[in-house]
Parts: sequence; structure tokens; C-alpha cells
Amino acid sequence: MTFPPQFLDEIRARVPLEGVIGKRVRLLRRGRELIGLCPFHKEKTPSFTVNEDKGFFHCFGCGAHGDVIGFLMRDEGLSFPEAVERLAGDAGLALPARDPRAEAREKERHSLFGVIEAAAAWFEGELKGSRGAAARRYLDARGVDEATRAHFRLGFAPDSRNALRTALEKDGITEAMLLDAGLIVAPDDDRPPYDRFRGRVIFPICDRRGRVVAFGGRALGERQPKYLNSPETPLFAKGSLLYGHHLAAPAARKANRVIAVEGYMDVIALHQAGIAEAVAPLGTALTEQQLEAMWRLAEDPVLCFDGDEAGVRAAARAVERALPRLSAKRSLRFATLPAGQDPDTMVRDRGRRAMTEIVDAAIPLSDQLWNMVAGGRTLDTPEARARVNKQLQDQIAQIPDRDLGFRYQEDFRQRLRLPWQGRRPGGAPSFVAPEPPVRPGEALGSGGQGTAQPRERALLQILLSFPALALEQHEALAGLHLETPRFAAVVAAMIDWAESGPEPEGAELRAALVGQGLDGVVEELVGQGAHFLNRPANIDRARDLFVDALKRQHQRLEEQATRAEAEAAHTDEEAWQHTRERILRLQETAKADTDIPDLGAAPRASGA
Repeated sequence: MTFPPQFLDEIRARVPLEGVIGKRVRLLRRGRELIGLCPFHKEKTPSFTVNEDKGFFHCFGCGAHGDVIGFLMRDEGLSFPEAVERLAGDAGLALPARDPRAEAREKERHSLFGVIEAAAAWFEGELKGSRGAAARRYLDARGVDEATRAHFRLGFAPDSRNALRTALEKDGITEAMLLDAGLIVAPDDDRPPYDRFRGRVIFPICDRRGRVVAFGGRALGERQPKYLNSPETPLFAKGSLLYGHHLAAPAARKANRVIAVEGYMDVIALHQAGIAEAVAPLGTALTEQQLEAMWRLAEDPVLCFDGDEAGVRAAARAVERALPRLSAKRSLRFATLPAGQDPDTMVRDRGRRAMTEIVDAAIPLSDQLWNMVAGGRTLDTPEARARVNKQLQDQIAQIPDRDLGFRYQEDFRQRLRLPWQGRRPGGAPSFVAPEPPVRPGEALGSGGQGTAQPRERALLQILLSFPALALEQHEALAGLHLETPRFAAVVAAMIDWAESGPEPEGAELRAALVGQGLDGVVEELVGQGAHFLNRPANIDRARDLFVDALKRQHQRLEEQATRAEAEAAHTDEEAWQHTRERILRLQETAKADTDIPDLGAAPRASGA
């Protein structure tokens, strides 16, 4: 019986892999995975792992691998339909009605697998025969040894219009089947069909199970196009597969790293050099399906593109496709090769170590996005920074994970913050580098209290003392910019809390903040050692103090913008003196801001 893919996905989603395997194997938690002794071979040291998030089991000892259906088949000797029926019963799912048309399509697919496999074997034989001498010389020149040729099942298609067709028809494979498999081409006129691949080195393309589903061909000599792929067939959709996926998967899972390069020869060269986690798209920019396939192998795939314009464009397209799918558990890293180099030439000319160093130095997606938008641009005016910020915000808006989007905003806000350091008349402006952004996992409350902006602290202390104000003023909070990252995180959490329901209880505010890992900041603001905090006598007084502090905050932001504009405007000694006077006044204002007004007559009670 043939089961619809959606039905099988529903079984995998409903039946926990840990629950099925745990009945047979004693599993222990190790990080994100479970580990135990493999049930399929004898071992004393556990090498059998279960990854519930990715939905597979894998044994590094014997190579056993599969999903929950595959485990039941292997463990109990069940057929595929028997395993599916058993798991469907456990999940409370009714078996789908028999569909003769779907079964006919599946039978056709299985027959096409046989046709493609026969072609792959024939191509392999041709590479080893007399007609494959030129192809072998080409592979020798590219440094591909015989073991690697066998590993990737490389072959050769003779420069003949009907050599493959004639050979396979002798085995009973019909012209119609060859057409369906994409192995021959039928002209629009009355001429007979001819072999698609002629005079080419053949690269078999496999699905994730290692079954050959299509071919890529590299021309020998000046034949165009240089590279030719099979057409789309019932077995082959080039946007959903990765070249080398089935060979790279074990190494990628073990290293928690997968490397995407641009072409067949790049993958082959890296595997031969011992970097076995390499894959490649099939003549196209990375698609959403290919990104998903890589994320099932590793959290942060490394995209390694050539250092030319095409490589830059490919990286930009990858960023665009990845942003709407980012989360804290899956992102990308980008490794750029020197101009004129590709992974194939890199490992052949400079060795595995040079290539590994480039991969290890891959930058995160946030840096790649920053380079795409701000790289090479002068950011010495408010207008320039505003333009870059607008473009960055447009990109960040595509990230579905709200917390991750907030982290990106904080990161880029720090990069765009360039405090003025002064400039001599006629000299170039001088900027200080932004302070490092708060990274996930860092203690949000670890900064020294004396370095935080007292005004920002006062704002938050008022709101935490009177949570009703956070509800009342949440629209003002939404437009508030704070310079201190840990305080900005509190404001974002307050906004979420204020918008979480029709009437959230004020007493829940601190609990909500603690629940988001902000307990360190809460303690800093209203704990036993909090600075500048005397509780206002009533909410009316608190509201007045909040409005005053909010006004001061907006004034400071406006003054910062004025400072930057003044610095960009002065060009002579008179203008310089005028600017200096304005800066001194700003400094006096900033000094006054360190003396926060008393928040009330009566100090707050201990633990308030």
C-alpha cells in the first residue's frame, strides 16, 4: 500500500522517537541528544544517539540511521506498511483509503529508479573502458583519485547520439522509460530521440537515501553548456536536493557542521581532502528546501562561496531566503574565499588546513547582513546612519522569531552608535567604536551600576514600583529608545507584558521579567542595593516623575543628534568655537542628569 507523504509526516510528528526507542534502549540525556547502547550491534561504549528535534536516530558504530518508522522496521523486522500501520494505531490515526492512482505513480517511480540505476552503472563502466581515456585524464588533472571516483560513482558519457539508448534498450528498457527518466531527448521534428549526455564526465546525483535520481555532466573540450543537468522528472526536483547529501550526512551530524560550496568538483575535492561534510546546490542559488535540508544536519551551515561578484550575489540571495526562517536554533555562517580561488583549487594548491582555516573563520549571518547593507559606506552623518538603519530594519522585520529580531536590532544599534569625540578645524571627524552588544547567555545585570545612565534607571525604577504606569504608558514605552542594552531588554519585556492580555495584573510584571531571564536587572533596579530609589508617595507623584524622566530622555536623544549634526557642519574657527560652546552646554546637561531628583519623601520599604 502507498501512503501519502502528509500521512507519514503526521505519524512522525505524533509518535515521539524517544518513546518508541526508549522501550528497547536505555537512553541518557547528553546535551540536545539522547545516547545509549546500539540495539543493532554489540558494543560496550554508547555510540547510538537519538535526536528528537531532528527526528532521527544514528549509530556512529554500525552506521544505522533512520526515523521512527525505520527503527521499527529494523528492530522488529517489519515491512514498511506493517511499521506504518503499527505506528498509526499508536498515534490514533486511521489509515488512508487505498488510492490506485497514487499506487500507480509510486510503481512508476520505482521503475524509474531501476532505469536511472542502470544508466549510472553503464556510465561507470564507460569511464573505466577504452572510450573513457579522455575523461580519466581530465579527472587525473583535477586530482581526483580512483577511490574518490568510486565513492562518488563518477562516470563517462561517450560522444555518441545513441550509445546509452542502445545499451539500455538491450536490457529491455523502453524509449518511453528513457524519456521519463530524462536520459534521452525527443526533438520537436520527426528525428529520432538522442542521448542527452554526450562527451561528458558524469556526476550521479542521489537523493537523501543514496539512490541515483539524476545526473550532471561536465563537457570535455569546448562543448556548451559546460555543465548540463538532468531535466525535472518524477524522481528529480533540483531545487530540493543537495549534491553529496547522502555522503555528507554522517560527517555533518558528527561535527554539527555542514559546508555548502558551489559545484560538483568543490564537493569532491573537499571530501577527498577529509572535509566530508560538504554539499552543493545543483546549478542554482540555494533554495528554501535546500536550506531546510542543511538545517536538519546542523544548526549553522557554512556557506562557502567564491570571492567573485557571482559569489557575493549568491551570498545575498542566501541571506534573503534565510531571514524569514531564522530562529535561535538555526542560522547561517559565511566563509569567503580569496579572489580567484574556489574550494577545489584551495585544497589542491594549499591543502586541507588552509581550507579549514577559512571555514573556521566564517562570519555569522548578522555580520554578513551588516556587510551587505553598510559595508564600504561612510557613516559620518546622521542621515547616512539613518539610511543604513532603515535598510537594516526592513531586513530584520522578516525574522519571525521576535526575540531574535530584538537581538539583531540591539546588535545593529550598537554598530550604528558612533559617539562624537571632537575634531580640529579642517580635520577628519573621530569616532569611538560602539560597545559590544549584549549576546544571548550573557548576564544582563552584570554591568556596573555606576556606568548605566541614571535617567534610564530612574525611568524603569518608577515603572517597577508602580506597574500600573507600565500599562498606562505602554505606547510611550514603544517609542522609547534606551542606550543601555540590559535596560532596553526590560522595556521590550514590559511592552510584551502590557500587550499580553486585556487586563494583566500589575503584580505579574516582575514575574514576567524574571521569566525572561531579567532577574539580574530587576535586582539591580529595585533590589536591596538599588541606587537612586526612594519610592514615590503615590501614583500621581510617580506619573509626574515618569513624564519628567521621559522628557529628559527624549531631550538627550535630540541633543545627541544635534551634537552629530554640529560636528558635521563646522568648517572654520568661528564655527568651531560655536560648536564647542554648544558641546559644553550639553556636557553640563549630562552632568546635571547624574543628580536624579528624589523620587519621594519616604524611602521604599525593604523588599518593595
